Amino acid sequence: MGASREQFGSRLGFILAAAGSAVGIGNLVGFPVGAAKNGGGAFLFMYAIFVFFICLPVMLAEMSVGRNTQKDPLGAYSIISNKNPTWNIAGWLSIITPFMIAVFYLVITVWIFGYLVGAVTGNLAQLADPAHFGTFIQSNTIFVYMALVLAIVYFILQGGVKQGIEKAAKTLMPALFIMLVGMVIFVLTQDNAMAGVKFYLIPDFSKIDSGVVNGALSQAFFSLSLGMGIMITYGSYIDKRADIPGSAKLVALTDTAVAFTAGLMILPAIYSFNPEVKPEDLSDSSVSLIFTFLPKIFLALQTSIGFVGASAVASTFFLLVFFAAITSLVSIFEVPVAALMSEKKLSRKKALLACGFLLIVLSLMCAVSFGMVGFFTEFTSYAGANKSFFDVVIDVFYDTILPLNGLLICLFVSYRWKKQNFNKELESGAPNYKSSLFEKYVDVSVGTFIPAILLVIFVNTVASKYFGVTLIG
Repeated sequence: MGASREQFGSRLGFILAAAGSAVGIGNLVGFPVGAAKNGGGAFLFMYAIFVFFICLPVMLAEMSVGRNTQKDPLGAYSIISNKNPTWNIAGWLSIITPFMIAVFYLVITVWIFGYLVGAVTGNLAQLADPAHFGTFIQSNTIFVYMALVLAIVYFILQGGVKQGIEKAAKTLMPALFIMLVGMVIFVLTQDNAMAGVKFYLIPDFSKIDSGVVNGALSQAFFSLSLGMGIMITYGSYIDKRADIPGSAKLVALTDTAVAFTAGLMILPAIYSFNPEVKPEDLSDSSVSLIFTFLPKIFLALQTSIGFVGASAVASTFFLLVFFAAITSLVSIFEVPVAALMSEKKLSRKKALLACGFLLIVLSLMCAVSFGMVGFFTEFTSYAGANKSFFDVVIDVFYDTILPLNGLLICLFVSYRWKKQNFNKELESGAPNYKSSLFEKYVDVSVGTFIPAILLVIFVNTVASKYFGVTLIG
């Protein structure tokens, strides 16, 4: 199977595809919200530190395991561990987790697509109505939009690695960045925008506390698609002569650049179009910011650039977020598809249909858990709160298992695969990596304090999410 393994056609294709998996709703909206709620520049400073000193080594671990085995996460863990049952569980977690994340991510992407359609068709006033979002997510229209989004994802994935994922990434990622820069230029020309820039870029280190540290680390880890099996799967599509450390640095840099630029768009826009706003006025929810707060800002623009101009800005923003969501969704869904192809020897078409059917069923369960179906709306309760099926999927797979998967890959490469094999794989195609300070840092960090940090995050998440006890404030 390894000889016929699909591969990316170029280093640029891999970097854009991997960056596309990392760049998503979290970068374009979640990061600016995190910055606004956690001290602006102080959050940005901590985020950058965590990306390059914590997350980058974890990314290297995932990519190296994938390339070495030329397998999906399940096959990779199985091969290196000699089918050890304990590590097979880690492999299954790395397959199930991205699939379940794709379930709720598809629903959010459908919402974004619906708002994009609304902005393009001139229904900006309706989108800005606070009651519209609740009505929209309970309407039958979302099922039509879901079919269209699934068709787009299927069209990209059925083309395979080179003609599907890589080709889409080479088109969507540059388009995304051009639109993002265009939006930033527009926003920065507006009145009072510099107040947002000042808040965003000038760090107030006195604001750095445990909340800022936790928020920045969580955002950095989740933003880079770590713990989802994506980097293991994409690593398996890399040529043996490729420079993994160099490529991983570029992926991290691209992801950080998009998040940083998104902050330059969102925060100055908020300060410009709503000068009275305070950071604490913003919701912790990225979903709330996208679908409730920003449409009102876009509608307010009509006083200065007219309704058509305001609709054009809103359409560009929602197209931007939609592109980011699609690139992430494609990458997430490729993990279980690749596993079925590799482990069950299915063709790409059959693997897509099998995974797609289950994805549709579970996504519909999520979609109707906002009032349409009572059973899924009040699915369960824990930590003193009622939880919908949608809530449970996010809490379990996104918030809880992702850091656990990161912990497991660090322990796996350091103590099962062994550090010498890990380093040897990273040195292949990267002669300058050998004996460098970066190699020494990665070698030490992956086996010591990074897994310790991820363990603390995992334990604290379990305690707070399911038992209402916060161990670390």
